[in-house]
Amino acid sequence: MSLERPSAGPVFGEDGEAPDSVAAATELDRRTDATARIHLLRTVGLSALLVGLAVCVLVSIAVGAKAIPLGTVVDALFNPDGSYNASVVWELRLPRTVLGIFVGAALGLAGALMQALTRNPIAEPGILGVNSGAAAAVVTAIFVFGMTGVDAYVWFAFVGAAIAAVLVYALGSRGRSGATPVRLALAGTAIAAVLQGFVYGITVLNEFVFDQIRFWQVGSLVGRDIEIFVRIWPFLIAGILLALTLGPALNAVALGEDLAAALGARVNRTRALVALAIVLLCGGATAAAGPIWFVGLIVPHLARTFTGPDQRWLLPYAAAIGAVLLTLADTAGRVITSGGELEVGIVTALIGAPVFIYLVRRRRMAQL
Repeated sequence: MSLERPSAGPVFGEDGEAPDSVAAATELDRRTDATARIHLLRTVGLSALLVGLAVCVLVSIAVGAKAIPLGTVVDALFNPDGSYNASVVWELRLPRTVLGIFVGAALGLAGALMQALTRNPIAEPGILGVNSGAAAAVVTAIFVFGMTGVDAYVWFAFVGAAIAAVLVYALGSRGRSGATPVRLALAGTAIAAVLQGFVYGITVLNEFVFDQIRFWQVGSLVGRDIEIFVRIWPFLIAGILLALTLGPALNAVALGEDLAAALGARVNRTRALVALAIVLLCGGATAAAGPIWFVGLIVPHLARTFTGPDQRWLLPYAAAIGAVLLTLADTAGRVITSGGELEVGIVTALIGAPVFIYLVRRRRMAQL
């Protein structure tokens, strides 16, 4: 008599088919394995983006008006000796590169948050008037109060961004249909046009204001020293960290307000936190580099091709891609023209305008 246990295998019914419990367990194992593979691929992709960002940082520090060999750049980074090359690297290129990383990440995240909250695939800080609100507030600070430094008008940029966001949402939500994507886009375009008209009017009539913001207005990282980054980094870091924690809540809100509430999500709280993150991100980025358009529009769509609609992955991807895009655009602006530099805001507009037209012409654009 054998004492061995019979081999465990699927138990079949009289009709020769496995019972529902076995089939369900098999399907669960298959889906678990597929989910694990997807998470692994996304982790590898995000790691590759971070490595690419490190390469972009090195290229940004190495490329400029003055040709400095790469070996000299690396040596100046790790062993600054007070030479002219070391001063160029540490005082001019490194602050500009660091600022470009954080501004790009902030704009990419802000665009992703706006598109997720409004369910509008063409939402971004520029189109919804947030950047124009910050710009108008900064112009007001310069024109009325004579402020000329980022440390002085950074608070005006935050207030302007917040007021513009509230106005756009209030105008776009009027009527029975509520805040539909089309209404928000139209309201944002109208508010941005009015604010830009105000900005242009002040700069044309006042030479002092024009001199102060002519490079800032088109979006630029030229001449930004480390002091500017020191002034705004707490707001950018707070906005980035807050945005990255909102992924699960935004996934719930995407299911619809009723279902999200049934699942325990606090919809109004999520909206308030998203609005706060957008104001922190857009206000800090615009105060430091000026109103840079199209980064917030392009980056979420690029990130969505890798992550799908899952906000837990979409948000960190958007931050990384935004940093890479703005760093590359700033570097490209230094070498496109031989007699000078092209501002990063102009480069992103040249890239973003064709992409925007492509998105508008897509039949399934409205489906996020």
